[in-house]
Amino acid sequence: MLRSEINELIREGDAFFRQYGFTLPPFAYWSPGDFRARKAEAGLIVEQGLGWDVTDYGDGHYDTLGLFLFTLRNGNAGDLGNPKGGRVYAEKLLISDDHQISPMHRHIVKTEDIINRGGAPLVLELWTDGPEGIDLEAEVRVMTDGLWRTLPAGGHLKLMPGESVTLTPDIWHAFWGEGGRVCIGEVSTVNDDRTDNIFEAPIGRFSTIEEDAEPLHLLVSDYETKL
Repeated sequence: MLRSEINELIREGDAFFRQYGFTLPPFAYWSPGDFRARKAEAGLIVEQGLGWDVTDYGDGHYDTLGLFLFTLRNGNAGDLGNPKGGRVYAEKLLISDDHQISPMHRHIVKTEDIINRGGAPLVLELWTDGPEGIDLEAEVRVMTDGLWRTLPAGGHLKLMPGESVTLTPDIWHAFWGEGGRVCIGEVSTVNDDRTDNIFEAPIGRFSTIEEDAEPLHLLVSDYETKL
């Protein structure tokens, strides 16, 4: 992806979040220089992967295979099972455009609620995990806003604004907006996006970026190379 394209997507994404009542935390608006100047105090932001994330999954076709994210909070997986507790949760805001697919995947640890926060309907294609990957025959049972629903293998679940679904690690899922852009909330178990995703196809998690402009804001994937 071009850095100039990412910069414009960040501007548009921030405006879209605000349209549905979401104002991002102050660090979202730090320039790269601000981030470098405050690197010592921003250790948890970097360590926990908080911030902007614009991905085409390494495919190069963001409009049809891509996702826009901002990670608001994330904890430490080491606190899972800690009797004293800790931040064992995460929260994200996402944007999916009309038929812009977030590809088929599941998670190793993360259970997540996917919430339509506003805009177009959100469609999810759902499968159950089997001994050798996706089970092509098994029904899919998921909780939607406290109510259990059963779908056929590969069934499509449509979430209207305000509706949500709970996805456990054994549920394969892909999703996209239907007829327009959708603002998506994600509330989940603490997770590491570099290690917790299993994709059906051999694709990457982050974009390869062509630096045709200076970054407006750093992406999570920039932290290792630009700080």
